Amino acid sequence: MLTRVAFETGAVGAVHNHPHAQLSYAESGVFEYTIAGETQTLRAGDSCYVPPLAWHGVQCREAGVLVDAFTPRRDDFLA
Repeated sequence: MLTRVAFETGAVGAVHNHPHAQLSYAESGVFEYTIAGETQTLRAGDSCYVPPLAWHGVQCREAGVLVDAFTPRRDDFLA
């Protein structure tokens, strides 16, 4: 499943976890992405992998878009 989410500067994706594997791709903008306590900066063209059940969250430093791929699909997003 693919999702595309636009973030404004200063927006926060709260720390959370889920049983899905996730790949996040920064289409544009700048994001501080924390996975299992380690923070990395994603800029346009960068990506990161979030293992199942890993605690993760994001802070948007410069407005942009994240494209996330999940497996299996996020049925909670379809409701």
